[in-house]
Amino acid sequence: MMRHFNILFPFMAIYVKIIFMKKELYEWQELCLKRWLANNGRGIVQAVTGSGKTYFALTAAHYLEQNSDRKLHVKIVVPSSALMHQWKQALLEYHAHPEIGLWGGGHKSPTECRYMIYVINSARYKLARQILEELKQGDSVLLIADECHHYASGQNQLIFEFLPHMKGYEKQFFSLGLSATLPGGQSGQYLKSVLGKKVYTYGITEASFQRTISPYDIYHIALSLQAEEHEEYQDLSEQMNFLYRKLLQACPSLKNLMQADLFEALRSLSGGPNLQIAKTASTYMSLSYKRKSLVALASARIYCAFDLIQKLDQKEKIIIFSERIGQAEELYQLLQEWEPERIGRYHSKMGELANKNVLERFRAGTVRILITCKAIDEGIDVPDASVGIILSGTATKRQRTQRLGRIIRKKDNRITASLYYLHVEDTSEDSSYLPDEKGHRLFELSYHFESRTFIHPAYDKRADAYFNAACSLGIGEDQRKEIMRCLQLGRVRSDWKGDLRDIKEKIKEAKYASDRNYWICMKKLL
Repeated sequence: MMRHFNILFPFMAIYVKIIFMKKELYEWQELCLKRWLANNGRGIVQAVTGSGKTYFALTAAHYLEQNSDRKLHVKIVVPSSALMHQWKQALLEYHAHPEIGLWGGGHKSPTECRYMIYVINSARYKLARQILEELKQGDSVLLIADECHHYASGQNQLIFEFLPHMKGYEKQFFSLGLSATLPGGQSGQYLKSVLGKKVYTYGITEASFQRTISPYDIYHIALSLQAEEHEEYQDLSEQMNFLYRKLLQACPSLKNLMQADLFEALRSLSGGPNLQIAKTASTYMSLSYKRKSLVALASARIYCAFDLIQKLDQKEKIIIFSERIGQAEELYQLLQEWEPERIGRYHSKMGELANKNVLERFRAGTVRILITCKAIDEGIDVPDASVGIILSGTATKRQRTQRLGRIIRKKDNRITASLYYLHVEDTSEDSSYLPDEKGHRLFELSYHFESRTFIHPAYDKRADAYFNAACSLGIGEDQRKEIMRCLQLGRVRSDWKGDLRDIKEKIKEAKYASDRNYWICMKKLL
C-alpha cells in the first residue's frame, strides 16, 4: 500500500500497469493518468467533450483509493444540477455499490458519503470547511472540479478557501480540474494556483485522428442579408466606424485590440469620468449589439434550417443551436407543422420540468429534433445526436467547441457526425466555425433564399455531369425527376464522398425504393 504519494508517484507514473478498470483506457487517458500521478495527483486536464474525461477522473479516483491506506473522500464539483445527475449515473456504472451523496439542486445528503457531488452554487459556503475537517481527521481528499473554467471568478472561488490552511496536510490532498476549453490570462493562472498546473491537453484534432470521438464533417453554409437587412447593416456599420474614429482620437491605445479586449476597454471608458468619451463608447457598444442581433436574426436562417432538415436523413437525431429564444420558437412552430410531435425545445423559459421531460423524450427517440439555446451548451450529455445545426452562432471558441462536442461522442453504431454552421457572408460574422482545428472534412455551401435552394460547387459539378449523362440516354420524365430528387438530397450530405463498400451495403439494405435510388445515385458520383 502506498503511504507517501509524493515519493512514489513519479516512479508509478512511468511503470504502473493499469489493470483494475472495467474497460481499457484510451492511450491519452493512460498517459494523462501517469502525468497527473507524476505531479503528485494534482493538475488540470483539458480534453475535448466526448473523449472520456469523466471516466478518466473516476479511474484516477479509483487508483488513489486502491493505493492508499487512508480513507479517501472524493469531492466532485459541477456547475449545474444536470451535470450532478450525470456524474451520479457515471459513478453507478463505474462501481458496483458506490456510496454517493448529492449536495445542491434540492439535495442535502450526509457529507460523510465516500463520493460527494456538489453543485457549485450550493458548495460555496460548505465545501472548503468539509475538506479541511476531513484532512484534519487524517483522511485523504480528492477534489474533482468539473468544467473548472467556471470556478475562477466571483463567489465560486470560495470553494478553495481551505488552501491557505493546508500546512501539514499537503500529502493528503489531491486535485483534478477538468475542462474542454480552459481560460487564459488571470483566470487561467488562478486555476493553476488552486488546482495545479495543466498536465495534459487533448484537442479535437488529436481525438479525431485517434478515433476517440466520432469522425465528423463540418458544413459552412453562407447566407445573405435581404435588401432591407443589408441596408440597415450598412447604416449601423457607418455609424460605428464614425464613432470608432472619434474614440481612437481620444484613446489611441484602442487601435489593433482584439474584439474581446476592445470591448473590455470600451466598458471601462463608458463608466469613466470623461462624459463625452463615456457616451461615445456606450453608443458604439449599443450599435454593435444591434448589428450583431441583426445578423443573428437574419430572415434567411429560419428557412435555410427548415429546408436543410427536410433534405437530411429522416432517421438522424438533430440538435439545433440558436442564440435567441424568439428565433428558436419560430423554427419550432415551422417544424411542428412539418413533423408534428417529433420536435422539442429546450431553453431557459421552458422551465426545469419541461426541459427535463423533453430531454428524456429526445434520448428515448420520441423527439427527433431538439431546438436549444445556450442552456444546453454545457453540462448536458446527449450521446446519440448525430447532427448539429448552428442556427445562429457565437464568437466564443469555448461555446463552439462545446456545441460540436454534443454530437461527436463515440458511438458503436455511428459512422460520421455532421455539423452545419449557418453564417451570413459579407458581415462581421466568422465564415469558419473552427478555423484552427483539423482532422475533419469541410464542405463549403451557400443558400439562395429567393429560390430556397442550396449551392455546392464541388458537388454540383459532379452531379450535373451525371444528370446530363443520364438524360442523354433517353430516360423518361419520372426517372429524371427521381434522379433530380436524389441529387438534391446529396447536395447537403457527404455520402458522395463515401466508401464504395459502405454504399453498396446501403443499397442492399434499403427497405424503400426511394432510399435505394438515393444510394444508387451516390454510387454513380463516386
